[in-house]
Amino acid sequence: MEAEITLQVDGIPRTLTLDTRTTVLDALRDRLGVTSPKKGCDHGQCGACTVLLDGRRANSCLTLAVAHDGADITTAEGLAGRTPDAGLHPVQRAFLEHDGFQCGYCTPGQVCSAAGIIEEAAAGHPSGATGNLQTEGGIELTDAEIRERMSGNLCRCGAYANILAAVRQAAEAAEERRGGAADPGQPAVVDSPTAASMPAHPEERP
Repeated sequence: MEAEITLQVDGIPRTLTLDTRTTVLDALRDRLGVTSPKKGCDHGQCGACTVLLDGRRANSCLTLAVAHDGADITTAEGLAGRTPDAGLHPVQRAFLEHDGFQCGYCTPGQVCSAAGIIEEAAAGHPSGATGNLQTEGGIELTDAEIRERMSGNLCRCGAYANILAAVRQAAEAAEERRGGAADPGQPAVVDSPTAASMPAHPEERP
C-alpha cells in the first residue's frame, strides 16, 4: 500500500508517494536524496541516522514516514545556516574545533543528537544521570549528563573524548547566550530549529 505524505525537510516542504513501510531514513536518503543521516545498524542501536523530528531526537531508521505526515525534520545539513550569520551551527563549529570525528560517518547523527540534548537539558528533561529530578529552570550538562544523553550515538573510531569536549563547549556557549542559568523559555541555540517546538514532555507532540 502506498500513501502520499508531505515532510518539512530542513525548512523545505517535500511531498512524495511511498510504501507505508518506508522509514523516515529511507525516505530521506532514497527518495529525497538527503544523505546526511547515515544507515548504520538499521536497528536503532548506533545513532548514525539521528535527526530532529518535530524538535525531538529520533532514530530515523525505526520511524515510519507515514506516521509523521507533516512533520518538521531537521538533519545535520539543515542545522547549518540557521544562525544569524547563516554559518555553521554552534555544535558543528565545536565538533570542528575539537576534532570530534575521524571517519565522519557517525558525525551527522552525533551533531543532531548534541543539538537536541542541549535543548532537552534547557527544558528540564532529566536523564538517567540526573541526580535531582525536581530540578527547575533547566539541567546542567555535566560530563556525566552528556555521556548519558549521548550514549545512543556510537563512534566506531573512538573519538568520544573529543565529542565530549565539543558538546561541553557548545552547551557552555549556549548557557552563556542564555545569560547563565538554564531557562526553558529561552532557546539554547540562536534560531534553534528545536527550541520553538520542544514539547513539555518527551511523549508529547507539538
